[in-house]
Amino acid sequence: MANTPSAKKAVRKIVARTEVNKARRSRVRTFLRKFDDAVASGDKTAAQAAFRAAEPEMMRAASKGVVHKNTASRKVSRLAKRLKALTA
Repeated sequence: MANTPSAKKAVRKIVARTEVNKARRSRVRTFLRKFDDAVASGDKTAAQAAFRAAEPEMMRAASKGVVHKNTASRKVSRLAKRLKALTA
């Protein structure tokens, strides 16, 4: 258990950051799910719109440290690949 005042404050900060990061991660997953649904339905325009929404959200999560930047880039690349296969 935290004993010093600074350790107690650190615990409070960690709890607050964890909540923010959970919300961001959940938001990213929602956008990815919308893209998956659009691709599964075969709707090209909906998939393009979902990709345009998901890509900046994924990169924002990377810039905030929720996910690693290489992970975000890899996922965006794979989304783009799936979108291209759908449109071709």
